[in-house]
Amino acid sequence: MQVQGKKPYNEINITPLVDLTFVLLIIFILLTTAAVQGIKVDLPSASASQVLDQPKSRVIAVANDGTVSIDAVPVSMAELEQELRASIASTPDLPVILRGDRAVQYDQIIQVLDLCSKVGVGSLGMASTRPPGGGA
Repeated sequence: MQVQGKKPYNEINITPLVDLTFVLLIIFILLTTAAVQGIKVDLPSASASQVLDQPKSRVIAVANDGTVSIDAVPVSMAELEQELRASIASTPDLPVILRGDRAVQYDQIIQVLDLCSKVGVGSLGMASTRPPGGGA
């Protein structure tokens, strides 16, 4: 029995399905990208290989417990100095970004800054976040 004045649908509205597909695609891309960056692989070496992709910057992070890491790899201060010297030797104008936890001891940040100055880092930036409310 059909209600008078109403026709049966002969089309399917796929707009909600397309929206759902795009949302799932974006989630899949984000999760895959995050998972791939964390994989550690022991790469083979070649004698005449050229470095194709130089890092655009190095990130030094100081956690609230005082551990120092460079590009998410925990290092001692001596290892940090070696890494920075090697990076500056290959790319003299390489920018370095310092990320310090707000609860870290000030002395630890000063030690990292002194080390950067000692090895000759020419471009040093300190990362921070904006306060809630997005003030100018």
